[in-house]
Amino acid sequence: MAYFLQFLGGISFFLYGMSVMSKSLRETTGSKMEAVLARMCRTPLRGVIFGALVTAAIQSSSATTVMVVGFVNARMMTLQHAVGVIMGANLGTTVTAWLLSLSGVSGNAPLLSILKPAALSPLLAATGVILLLACKQQKLQHIGTGLCGFGILFAGMQAMSNAVAPLAENPDFSRVLTLFQNPVAGILAGAVLTAIIQSSSASVGILQALTTTGAVRFGVAVPIIMGQNIGTCVTALLSGIGTERNAKRAAFVHLYFNVAGTVILLLVFYLLQLFGVLSADLLMNEGGVALLHTVFNVATTAILLPFYKILLGAAIATVPDACVEDAENKKII
Repeated sequence: MAYFLQFLGGISFFLYGMSVMSKSLRETTGSKMEAVLARMCRTPLRGVIFGALVTAAIQSSSATTVMVVGFVNARMMTLQHAVGVIMGANLGTTVTAWLLSLSGVSGNAPLLSILKPAALSPLLAATGVILLLACKQQKLQHIGTGLCGFGILFAGMQAMSNAVAPLAENPDFSRVLTLFQNPVAGILAGAVLTAIIQSSSASVGILQALTTTGAVRFGVAVPIIMGQNIGTCVTALLSGIGTERNAKRAAFVHLYFNVAGTVILLLVFYLLQLFGVLSADLLMNEGGVALLHTVFNVATTAILLPFYKILLGAAIATVPDACVEDAENKKII
């Protein structure tokens, strides 16, 4: 029970720190990023680059996608220009996983010791508090809030890792995790968790914490990470409710992009496993999860970017024009 309460407290700190960090970063750079998005995404490739940069800056692919849906709804951005930004958002969100992988840094060198969350979280929080108390400029206060958020996030990550460590010796926990080797179960688990907490970065962080048990294997992590990217589409779909058709289509582009990437790369993974190139039994650590998350998102973007018009066509077919709907209704009548 004590470990469960510790894990619950850790995940609460983690999610709160993620929320505080993202909000402060958006307040610090949000208006500038909006202007960049509106002006600079003239081609899908440029959209990918700027979408990745914006998401890396504000640490929320959901926020970037919702912003894009809003721009399309306001007719500040065309649907075609939105596609690249949506793809790039998936790349930018991988930064958080790499930051969280610092908990796996080993070594006794002073620099390496500082990079560990146990030392880094209090340093970031203390710096943030000093900026909040000593500085009157709003921008510096936002930066201070963001640093406090980072500190809380790392503290929560450390608490989660400590809470799940005893599970390494629990055979029941290992048996439960093996259920997620089933691709459908793993994808559903990742999608549901991400949809509930509204952050793929946070759900990836939870998976990274579970790797400290030594029970998370490659075959378990793959479908869960793929499902996490699908779960993050819920926010964009919700933001499209009550908007114009193109804004709804932008939300569906996000969904179809992640679903198509999941299907393609899951097939690649199992083919490589079939031919003995990859082993599903490979043990994962924090860095391994971050690398897998990055490879999945980079590969999905590289594969699907040349076929963005197909994604557009699927979204348009899902949300047809009014004249198409009227014509179909007349045929039915």
